[in-house]
Amino acid sequence: MKSKSPPIAKAEIAKPLRGKKTWQQKLADDKDLPKVVKLEGDMVRRFGGATLVIPAPREVDALMRQVPRGALTTIDELRSAVAKKHKAESGCPITTGIFSWIAAHAADEASREGKSDITPYWRVLKARGEVNPKYPGGIEALTALLQAEGHQVFQKGKKWFVRDYEKFVRPFKALK
Repeated sequence: MKSKSPPIAKAEIAKPLRGKKTWQQKLADDKDLPKVVKLEGDMVRRFGGATLVIPAPREVDALMRQVPRGALTTIDELRSAVAKKHKAESGCPITTGIFSWIAAHAADEASREGKSDITPYWRVLKARGEVNPKYPGGIEALTALLQAEGHQVFQKGKKWFVRDYEKFVRPFKALK
């Protein structure tokens, strides 16, 4: 008779399979980034300029870490900050979004390991103040974290937003 394996607690961290990187390892892998690329044709209009910076994951994480308790930022603000740092006209919306997602999961992973100095990913919103449902914990956990910092979160259709988020967005300090 086979014995059943004990159930895995939700808070347990699964060890990565051989060859799989942890979120923190993914965050630390800069992949030869940042890069500033020149755009042509329709891409100039699409991305908002002739030069586009593809940031490094740790640059996005460093910006996210600058957002203090009670303040907020957006992916577009992150894009603008990396563009300014690299003297580009725009920051890549795709990689900035992906790297903020990786930073969020790396922070959650670090928190589950008992670390307390983590990236406050719940303070980073999508366009128009939308809460990012793909961040760790989903809408329920993110809403609780945002409300604990004094923000009002409301539902509009299937999406969740922070009320008057613009009042809480702070400019970034220059990155080195």
